[in-house]
Amino acid sequence: MKNTTLKEIAETLGISITTVSKALKSYPDVSEKTRNAVIALAEKLQYTPNSFAVNLRTKESKTIGLIIPEVVHHFFSGIVNGIIAEAEKNGYLVIILQSNESLELEKKQVALLINKRVDGILMALSNDSNDDDHIKEILNRKIPFVQFDKISKLIPSSKVIINDQKAAMEAVQHLIDQGCKKIAHIRGPVNPQNAIDRFLGYKKALEKNDIPYDSSLVYTCKNVTFEEGLAFAEQITREHSDVDGIFVITDLVAVGVLTYCNQNNIKIPQDIAVIGFSNWFMSQVMTPQLSTVDQPSYDMGVAAFTILLEEMICHKDGVIFKPKTVELPTSIIVRGSSLRN
Repeated sequence: MKNTTLKEIAETLGISITTVSKALKSYPDVSEKTRNAVIALAEKLQYTPNSFAVNLRTKESKTIGLIIPEVVHHFFSGIVNGIIAEAEKNGYLVIILQSNESLELEKKQVALLINKRVDGILMALSNDSNDDDHIKEILNRKIPFVQFDKISKLIPSSKVIINDQKAAMEAVQHLIDQGCKKIAHIRGPVNPQNAIDRFLGYKKALEKNDIPYDSSLVYTCKNVTFEEGLAFAEQITREHSDVDGIFVITDLVAVGVLTYCNQNNIKIPQDIAVIGFSNWFMSQVMTPQLSTVDQPSYDMGVAAFTILLEEMICHKDGVIFKPKTVELPTSIIVRGSSLRN
């Protein structure tokens, strides 16, 4: 079916294309009679604006790019929901891409979004991503850019984060308050800032309570998977039979730990108390239920888009935008996997 044009509406009504355009935009210098006639005919002919032409005039695509490591992850799905909700309220379409923790794929996706001329980009970095050329290209082109959750402090852009170090300290302190004296940590890969900060929080909690730090009690995930949780739980209990607490980088890995313990008659929390991170929905259906750090994923999505929108408006108006960092609160959710007292 052929798209109706402004010219066709104008010729049918015997008025100028400019008058039709003004009528559809409710300009005050167009009479009510003419405006009503234009709107009625436009609806009858199912007229829709040529978005490409509109974009050329406004220099806006009304689209933003969103790159996340995993779409199916409960935490990231919450962020996506928050971003989409706010984007729709403000008339933006969201292009969602999944990096699968691949730096090479992330680079291709950034290039794609730049070529699509998106108005802004939101990103949770892949594990290997840092101050790389593809990120510099975003900044050099002055495309509004906001990092969230998995960020690099080296990149001079706005960020939406939690205080991972503080949250980790509180999680480990909870284990210590429950009587744990030898606590292992299953950490994330060495590069992402959130993995670094959670590891530092673990160390600081031990130091605060005069518990010696033992590097042999730290196990590093490569891909942050359920299977790594299973494997590390076996390794921890084999190498350190007296471990009585485990702080895990994220709930997905922690579920692997609980599964191994349940399969091998290791009592949770009596023998080993376990706490995860993110408050994934699976944490509530495990036996016992998993204690965890609650991250406000939906709120993080809302905050990330809100800052991006502010930067996009400044960019459009030629106003200098100063990057900002928003820190969202977290809380400890105590459940059966760690509650001894």
